[in-house]
Amino acid sequence: MTLNEKDREELIKYNIERANKAINDVEFLIENQKYHLATNRIYYGIYYILSALALKHFFQTSKHTQLIGWFNKNFVKNGILEKRFGKYIQNAFEQRMEGDYGTFVNFEKEEIDNSLKEMKEVINRIIELLK
Repeated sequence: MTLNEKDREELIKYNIERANKAINDVEFLIENQKYHLATNRIYYGIYYILSALALKHFFQTSKHTQLIGWFNKNFVKNGILEKRFGKYIQNAFEQRMEGDYGTFVNFEKEEIDNSLKEMKEVINRIIELLK
C-alpha cells in the first residue's frame, strides 16, 4: 500500500493517539486488577508507536516480529536509542504472548506496574524521535 504524504502523516498522528490512549487503558486495567488485559494493551501501545515510527521511515510490514527487528536494527543497534528500549519492547511482546496464549498465567501488580513504566518511556522517547 502506497500512501501519499498527507495520508501518511495522518496515520502517524493516529498511531501516536492510539499509543497514548493505550496508556490510559492500561492504567484503568491495573486499577481494576485486570493484569492479563493490561499486558495486551501495554504491548499494543508500544506496537502503535513503533508503527508510527516505521511509517515515518517508509517501512511497512504486517509482521510484529519484523517490526521489532527493524526497530532494533535501525534504532538500537545503531545507537540512536539505548539497548534497554529493545529489551522493554521484547519483554512487552513476550508478556503479551504469555498473557494471551499461556495457560495458568498470573501476573503480579508490581510486574505490570514496571511494564507500564517501560511502555511510557518507549512511547515518550519515540514521540521525541517523531518530532
